[in-house]
Amino acid sequence: MSEPRFVPLPDYRELPADEMQSRAARFHAEMGRRRTIREFSSRPVDPAIIDECIAAAGTAPSGANMQPWHFVVVTDSDVKSRMRTAAEEEEREFYEHRAPQEWLDALKPVGTDEHKPFIEEAPVLIAVFARRWDEAEDGRKVKQYYATESVGLATGLLIAAVHHAGLASLTHTPSPMGFMNEILGRPRNEAPFLLLVVGYPTDDCQVPDISRKPIDDIRTRV
Repeated sequence: MSEPRFVPLPDYRELPADEMQSRAARFHAEMGRRRTIREFSSRPVDPAIIDECIAAAGTAPSGANMQPWHFVVVTDSDVKSRMRTAAEEEEREFYEHRAPQEWLDALKPVGTDEHKPFIEEAPVLIAVFARRWDEAEDGRKVKQYYATESVGLATGLLIAAVHHAGLASLTHTPSPMGFMNEILGRPRNEAPFLLLVVGYPTDDCQVPDISRKPIDDIRTRV
């Protein structure tokens, strides 16, 4: 086993406390404007923007620095059509047979159902996969520790980066999602984690009238 190698912390710059507070407040305000949308314009998105957002996601921390994520960018209309068909099939089964009434009641305020036209209408889909294990040269399976947690962190950064760039997004998690491996040609050691739908909102886009919990409801000091 090789010895760990350390280097000096690069590029860290301590800021005055008032500037830190100002930056934190500005970031909070910017992220507070982020909304999940379901009405996407077909207007294309520059691929370089998507690449920068994915590169930002790739800076996330991960267990043992294994970086167990993979992002598939989908813009081909035929592939998007196949993705929609497969997702709607799973969602129809969910809404009609698998979902408990309590979960259906919880979904009512946001107005979701089995119809997912945004998968075809949006210009970009980013399919996020979690690599569960690797294969060593001798054929052994090498487990990826904390893969789900690590990919969750990367996905959060991806959503923030997309919003920061000026785009809108929607997180979609049809269950099960095995069709994503088949349609996108991903290997069996990768588990579909989430489908991020990305693009510009339509001019008449509307969103549910909801609010976020106040800080006192989500933070405890000890």
